[in-house]
Amino acid sequence: MLKDAPIIILDEATSSIDPENEYLIQRAISNLSKGKTVIIIAHRIVTIEEADQILVLDDGEIVQRGKHRDLIEEEGLYRSFMRIRDKVENWKI
Repeated sequence: MLKDAPIIILDEATSSIDPENEYLIQRAISNLSKGKTVIIIAHRIVTIEEADQILVLDDGEIVQRGKHRDLIEEEGLYRSFMRIRDKVENWKI
């Protein structure tokens, strides 16, 4: 980002950040990367929900591709991740 590169690769850039700061960092990255190609490697869906294109990999192969809103509508690994995330986020003692 400092070199104004046309392609930016982020590998789990916010994986150990609390949700509030993660949101702020995501907004900053979004603003700083306008007009650039950004490749984000992520395990947390919130990190990629706004992406133009999401590639879902399973054992090194692309098994799904699309926007968040489309991927949650079709049966597959991405939707399965969403179901698990929802269960975990709504879990209470």
